[in-house]
Amino acid sequence: MKQNEPAEVSWMNPLGEDEQGPDAKGMYIWAVLCGGPIWDIAHGRPHSLWAAWAVTAVGAALYIVTVRLSFAGSRLAERLFLPLLAAVALAATAVFHGNFSLLLVMTAIALGVTVRGRRPPFLLSALALASLGVQIAIGSGVRDTVFLMWGIFTAGLIPAIMIRLWDAITELKQTREELAQAAVSEERLRFSRDLHDLLGHTLSVMVVKAEAVRRLAHKDADGAAGQAADIEQIGREALTEVRAAVTGYRGRGLTAELESARTVLADADIDVTIRTPVVRLPPETDALLGWAVREGVTNVIRHSGARTCEIDLGVPGDLVLEVRDDGASSAGPVRRGNGLVGLGERVAAADGTLDAGPRPGGGFLLRVTLPEQGENA
Repeated sequence: MKQNEPAEVSWMNPLGEDEQGPDAKGMYIWAVLCGGPIWDIAHGRPHSLWAAWAVTAVGAALYIVTVRLSFAGSRLAERLFLPLLAAVALAATAVFHGNFSLLLVMTAIALGVTVRGRRPPFLLSALALASLGVQIAIGSGVRDTVFLMWGIFTAGLIPAIMIRLWDAITELKQTREELAQAAVSEERLRFSRDLHDLLGHTLSVMVVKAEAVRRLAHKDADGAAGQAADIEQIGREALTEVRAAVTGYRGRGLTAELESARTVLADADIDVTIRTPVVRLPPETDALLGWAVREGVTNVIRHSGARTCEIDLGVPGDLVLEVRDDGASSAGPVRRGNGLVGLGERVAAADGTLDAGPRPGGGFLLRVTLPEQGENA
């Protein structure tokens, strides 16, 4: 598949550009925990209503700003607004008691969203211990204190794990794209080497013979004509070889592509199962099947998000090559890019058929069927 393939090829991409991970809007809902203090205010429990309303409003505002800045990548979220939120929540709990302790749970959620890496469990433990000190100071019961400690720790740990998991998924996607780019670069280098091998020696011979024609033109017409005929023949052969290389007939072959697929898929953490019998194939068919394996494996790495991949070659009878994966696939029609279009043209030229689309049970299937051309070894 070419590097400059159109962006429309998204039929297997589970992590496409249009997919979104956790965001600030999805975390705003937990400002509803301010409903606990509002309940206490409504029932006249706080000592100072205006102060209670002010603390509740400030807590909600600090939570929203902290979460928003965190997802925006601003360090102010962790360095300024999160400590302010924690201070307000601890102070409100110490002064007003009751459901104002829910502000501590809201603070834990903001902490899990804002602090990345391995620090959230330690900081959540520190927040829980500070809350424990406040609960002891105001004389809360053991049951309420235990529930609050558990709520603080779990409420902060869950979003922290969720965001870390999404970061890992994003990193995995980038790694797969880099692997695909590396595979494309390697293929370009291989193609360049093929053209060099094809044309380097041939052109050198043609230059030597052209010099011989120039020397013999005035004194040995027959000899010059023979050299010119050789140049013509060499040129025709070189043209045929170049066309074969461009159409993929001078590829590395099925065996080499299968070994490459095993290595590349393993590097991408995709389990691969290859089932192919030992079969003798004409060079053109061998190269064409190798091209199909290369195209199918490239699609699996770049677009599917698969965990497993199976490559089967069925004989005797018609040759049937299948590349299957268990990744996500679109339910709509397959939108083929340049890679699949080019493969389809080569398969059609060999009187074969190409089928590519979602599998009924999930995943994607690439099937190449060619008329029987070989025999089991």
